[in-house]
Amino acid sequence: MLIASPDIEFGMTLERFVERPELAIERCHDMAGLLRAVSRREMTVIVLDLTLSKEADINLVSFVQQRNPSTRMVLLFEMEDLEKALEGIRHGAFFYLPRSSPPSDVALAVQKALDNRQAELHLDDYEQSVFEELVGRTDAMRRVVELIRKVAPTDSTVLLLGESGTGKEVVAQTLHRLSPRRDKAFVAVNCAALTQTLLESELFGHVRGAFTGADTDKMGLFEAADGGTLFLDEVGDMEPITQAKVLRVLQNGEIRPVGDPVTRKVNVRVIAATNRDLLEAVQSLAFREDLYYRLNVIQIRIPPLRERMDALPALVNHFLALYNGRHNKNVRGVDTTAARYLQQYEYPGNVRELESIMAHAVIMADGEWITSIDLPEYMRQGITARPALAYQKRETLLSLAEMEEQHIRHALEVLKGNQSQAARKLGISRSTLWRKMREYNIEPPSGGMEDA
Repeated sequence: MLIASPDIEFGMTLERFVERPELAIERCHDMAGLLRAVSRREMTVIVLDLTLSKEADINLVSFVQQRNPSTRMVLLFEMEDLEKALEGIRHGAFFYLPRSSPPSDVALAVQKALDNRQAELHLDDYEQSVFEELVGRTDAMRRVVELIRKVAPTDSTVLLLGESGTGKEVVAQTLHRLSPRRDKAFVAVNCAALTQTLLESELFGHVRGAFTGADTDKMGLFEAADGGTLFLDEVGDMEPITQAKVLRVLQNGEIRPVGDPVTRKVNVRVIAATNRDLLEAVQSLAFREDLYYRLNVIQIRIPPLRERMDALPALVNHFLALYNGRHNKNVRGVDTTAARYLQQYEYPGNVRELESIMAHAVIMADGEWITSIDLPEYMRQGITARPALAYQKRETLLSLAEMEEQHIRHALEVLKGNQSQAARKLGISRSTLWRKMREYNIEPPSGGMEDA
């Protein structure tokens, strides 16, 4: 902790009020001492008397916050400098008090700042622990987690690379939640989902009359994310004209709504993501080289799910809880056979595909456990789903009749011969099931029940 005040007696008194064995306290009485202390190590709390010098203004608050985002600053001000103190709060200071406040009041503010910092540390640890569970602990993912830990407290732009569905938005959200911007907005936009005109309007906003249908002014996403984080997903699909405008924001912190001659200042951290090779796009002149280097300050590559299957149990439990809540179900887990299917599947759609599979399974499950019958049919048939529904066999190619026979046998085995339940799960009538069983010479498992 640092007490920065030109009033030496006040500094000594405040030190006595806040001192405790676990808290190292330093005092300084001029700007040179303050800058030395801040440069030497990160302080948990700084009590800054704004009368320290004319230089002890909001620029100094911003300077400290940028170098040490987790530092809590308590500002002391003369009444004529109230606006300066309020501006300090807007720039990240934790609390402000009149300079005439008794040391006991300042000590109480310091205690609140220490408590707040401790709570954030616990939250950071919890967030990182949960994130590690969900992404896995392979060497590649440990590097990802380490990068997140280092980059999150900064304002650096980040470029996330990886296949579709790997969880790039989850990483972006984690970077935001572990940053000093956590209390501000996190705004996401998919650049591939909108035409150039719509994307430009979404990002920068527009004024009334800017184009046909613009009946009112509209705030853009950059402005909506002011003070927080904007996530540009699929940034590689952005058109060159929009790329130039995004570059302007990164260079100057300025936006200009469509149809508005006046620029506006914004303070936004940008995280971008793509599944494209942006360097190849730069070489083919499809993506601006200067924007690429602005976005690619820190690059994080997220491995596909098939390369971090140790995360599968945590992800399955996460989606199980999510869809239990959404569908008012009480599914406890996955049985052995279904778990084997989940473990052996290749997940070309990555985590997004796993979420879809678990949503399907929770909806289909009748009891407390997800069985293989509750999984999508292509998984039970040993088929890997591909984009655009181009299915491909992984192992021996079976005829449709052979696959149907195996499917019916497996359903009866899982449901212990209960033909009524098997028919419901298979989506056929009992008479059709009986006909198929005769056709394939299928005898129900011993002890099976014909009726539910």
